[in-house]
Amino acid sequence: MLDRKSQIDKILATPPEKISIINLVDEIISHAFETRASDIHLDPEEDRLIVRFRIDGVLHRLFIISKELQPEIISRIKVMAGLRTDEHQSAQDGRFRSAVKDARFDIRVSIVPTYYEENLVLRLLAEQGQEFILKEIGFSERDLKILERAIKKPYGMILATGPTGSGKTTTLYTILKILNTEQISIITIEDPIEYSLDGVNQIQVNAQTGLTFANGLRSILRQDPNIIMVGEIRDIETAAIAVNAALTGHLLLSTLHTNDAATTLPRLLDMKVEPFLIASTVNIAIGQRLVRKLCQNCRKKHKLTISEIQNLSSSVSADILDALKNKSVFNGVGCDKCNNSGFIGRIGIHEVLEVTPAIQEAIIKHFSASQIKEIAVNEGMTTMLEDGFKKVVGGITTIEEVLRVMHE
Repeated sequence: MLDRKSQIDKILATPPEKISIINLVDEIISHAFETRASDIHLDPEEDRLIVRFRIDGVLHRLFIISKELQPEIISRIKVMAGLRTDEHQSAQDGRFRSAVKDARFDIRVSIVPTYYEENLVLRLLAEQGQEFILKEIGFSERDLKILERAIKKPYGMILATGPTGSGKTTTLYTILKILNTEQISIITIEDPIEYSLDGVNQIQVNAQTGLTFANGLRSILRQDPNIIMVGEIRDIETAAIAVNAALTGHLLLSTLHTNDAATTLPRLLDMKVEPFLIASTVNIAIGQRLVRKLCQNCRKKHKLTISEIQNLSSSVSADILDALKNKSVFNGVGCDKCNNSGFIGRIGIHEVLEVTPAIQEAIIKHFSASQIKEIAVNEGMTTMLEDGFKKVVGGITTIEEVLRVMHE
């Protein structure tokens, strides 16, 4: 029996007029699901359509499709997502539900017009890779204790920070799953809702009806919640309402786009939040990135040479260099189990900044992010880079992978 990729290759080798477009689209979606892809990219070029999968955060070219099939493929996906098939010059967003074997999941569709006709990206919102256990997503024992202490507080803010695609929403969902009991009312406002959580009231932002993060958050406060999750604090208005909610007896979880945990606090100052309010409402700030995990089936041990350690000196601290001396690390070789990539899945590298009395004082005195970070490190915070290299020494990921995500 042919594997899924071979089946698709066989379909594409058939004369275009004999190809079932419905079957082809279904096979591509099934293959994406089975390879744990998060996104399917359908990129039009002058004389062909390129299909790429994003697997573990990295794009891979999988198929080249004849240009004459492009309009039919796009029309098929538009029909599935309930979009206008006669509109080709404006962006469209839609959603549909799919099933592979016994798994059912949502697919979010984004279509934009480009020079060579419409470009499609399909986001697979499949929970197959979601463990929703804090230890499983990469938190160290020290960080777990701080996190568990923070989520037991009845009020305050827990902020996850990092660039797009760094796993912030997964971290917040994992915390919500721990907190979700019959005695607690949890309401979220998100854009978009990534996964459905049983027992949690989830609200989708809708700019067309005026349901913004700020307006939605105001409405949520009248719904008698214990815990609120705001998908992202994007503006001054949302920041002000979020801080007020945390002050008035609610535990509020949200995300911010900052490079690290320490920068979160000055970022709130930039959003016109008073320093004493930040100091009294923020419980913890979590900085994070996602690194690919080595395939445990084909990883190979490698002892670092002196020259390799010296090459790292411009990227990491002296403490990390000392920790790496005389240590063995692993590299991915590639095998059938990991599609010859050397990696399977992803895991977080984190830094958890607890707002201690010393940090509170630094916020009130308008200290810079680097000064706040220095205080946190002196109090025992493990930086993302240090956490990443601990996972390198533990055989979970590679040096190149940690440096890649930290420098992106």
